[in-house]
Amino acid sequence: MATVTKHIGLSLGADICWPICYEELVRRLDLAIPTGDGEIRFAVDRVSIEPFSLRQPCRYDVVIDRLTHWFHPSREWIKKSVLMDGLYVFNNPWSLQSMEKHTSYVGMMRLGLPVPETWLLPQKSYLPSPDLQSTLERYASLFDLDQIGEALGYPSFLKPYDGGAWVGVNKIDSGAELHAAYDSSGTRVMHLQKAVLPHDRFIRCIGLGPQLRPVSYDPGAALHDRYRVEEDFLSAEDVKLLGDMTLTINSFFGWDFNSCEALSQGDDWFPIDFANACPDSQVTSLHYHFPWLVMANVRWSLFCAATRRRMRPNLDWAPYFDIADSDRSMREKISAYAAIAHERFETERFEEFCAQHLNHLDEIALEFFTTDVARDAVRQKVEVLFPAHEIEEFTELFWQRIQRWREYHRQAVQ
Repeated sequence: MATVTKHIGLSLGADICWPICYEELVRRLDLAIPTGDGEIRFAVDRVSIEPFSLRQPCRYDVVIDRLTHWFHPSREWIKKSVLMDGLYVFNNPWSLQSMEKHTSYVGMMRLGLPVPETWLLPQKSYLPSPDLQSTLERYASLFDLDQIGEALGYPSFLKPYDGGAWVGVNKIDSGAELHAAYDSSGTRVMHLQKAVLPHDRFIRCIGLGPQLRPVSYDPGAALHDRYRVEEDFLSAEDVKLLGDMTLTINSFFGWDFNSCEALSQGDDWFPIDFANACPDSQVTSLHYHFPWLVMANVRWSLFCAATRRRMRPNLDWAPYFDIADSDRSMREKISAYAAIAHERFETERFEEFCAQHLNHLDEIALEFFTTDVARDAVRQKVEVLFPAHEIEEFTELFWQRIQRWREYHRQAVQ
């Protein structure tokens, strides 16, 4: 019998906790998938950062990437490996490099999703460059910031067009506040977006391949409390709509792993921030939801490696635009977009793979998240982020939330 080993690489930055748990779950699964003349097994290791020849072969079948969005050497190695070696990577690196929040808003507006009214504002100040002054003198139009603010209405939010982690985000309640925030924005290109206030729910829906998890979210809370410890807080209809929106966004941009933030007003949901490819994966923010993320990573990466899933280097938006230009209702369009997403993510094939080969993952995870190895992974991340006198307190807090997840999940899978 021939044994084929599929190699999965973890391209990591400051990640500590989830890689430890991911590696241990894959090891404990000890998966051997029979083939016609042998079996497929899996090996996991961490991708090193080093010089490389552009013709150097890539030994990985799948890479879970956490660096492409900011670290250039890893970005270029991954793009080389996709083109030269057929590597499958979470997420499409060209899309991740070029699709900032601005493009994601425009793309979903084009599909008819109810993104709040948004304006792009030129930066308040500029870094010097040889042609800057002549360009501005010839073509930069003076504009009335008060007029734009009044047209959108207050409250609104001024935020970077390509930012993240809530950096540079300001709630604006008046023209004076708009001027003050814009004057302090420096060289950032900014968006001014109409607020969805008041709202009933703030949801962050995490998508990893075809796997979805809507989470109640409180952006005003401390980091360790933003992801709320709640289950079954949405109707089945809302779960379906938020899932379809997330699948639409992720498949449209070629993102395996992304989260979509949406606000509700009555029966209406408004997506407000969804260019979050490669979102936070740390136990110190996800806590209760952390085991779900690790398990979702395991399932999707093993499926992609075992089935030799191929990258889709070209995004191919035409099928979405055909639906957008039809006379269907908004909900019908979103369902049709999601159908494309399920096809591109091979949802049916993925579910069959999990049922056949990973039906013991729940049992293994429920046991693993009681172990010293899992608890030490939590502690290692806490030690990096919290002062010494809070390490024990927050390690225990996050550990108990994981145990709370275990109890809920045990009942759910029985």
